[in-house]
Amino acid sequence: MAGRKALIVLAHEEKTSFNHAMKDASVDALQKRGWSVTVSDLYKMKFNPVPSRDDITGKPKDPNNFKYGPETASAWAEGRLSSDIVAEQKKLEAADLLIFQFPLYWFSVPAILKGWVERVFTQGFAYSVSTMYGSGPFQSGVLHFCGFQVLEPQIAYSISHAPEDARLQILEDWKKRLAAIWEEKPISFVPDSNFDLSYVGGFVLKQEVQDGQKAQKYGLSVGQHLGKAIPPDSQVKAQKK
Repeated sequence: MAGRKALIVLAHEEKTSFNHAMKDASVDALQKRGWSVTVSDLYKMKFNPVPSRDDITGKPKDPNNFKYGPETASAWAEGRLSSDIVAEQKKLEAADLLIFQFPLYWFSVPAILKGWVERVFTQGFAYSVSTMYGSGPFQSGVLHFCGFQVLEPQIAYSISHAPEDARLQILEDWKKRLAAIWEEKPISFVPDSNFDLSYVGGFVLKQEVQDGQKAQKYGLSVGQHLGKAIPPDSQVKAQKK
């Protein structure tokens, strides 16, 4: 393993914490095996976790309608990202191994680490439209965990591409829903037990679950709710003719 490089991104403010002990153990073990180890101690660095226009240098492509994703993508391609982002990206590019060391807060990472990801994993550098996959634990890991009866999310799809009249309609639809929100039934969640978690390529529904879904009009909406497609009719099964 000599010559390998590791990056540890540490997100815990207290040096006496077990997270720091875990970091130290990682550094010690890797260095003993010839690894070069870099640590981004986010609290010690006072890393700014808040995305903003300051994350790019020079003039924005569209200063009147600043869109963080496209603007930072252009800035990355043109070498105009702020120096703190560039420094972290260089660490990532050099690393053969990346370790995130953090306490689990509300089924998620600490805010400073979330902000690090939001600012450092810029479009173009870390992902593109063809290489992205999203899934969020907020509904299940936070609200459901605390005993809330979770209602269907109100999602505005592709809002950055929606014309003004469509946006106004979205607002009106939300007001209409709010008028009767107390009467809504809570959503349910697809349990992990429905999936074959040993599948190498990702989550795959168990065969018995697939068989039980054959007679249903809609497929399961993972992480959202059952029995209704999101967006409407997007999961309607193909009809044989």
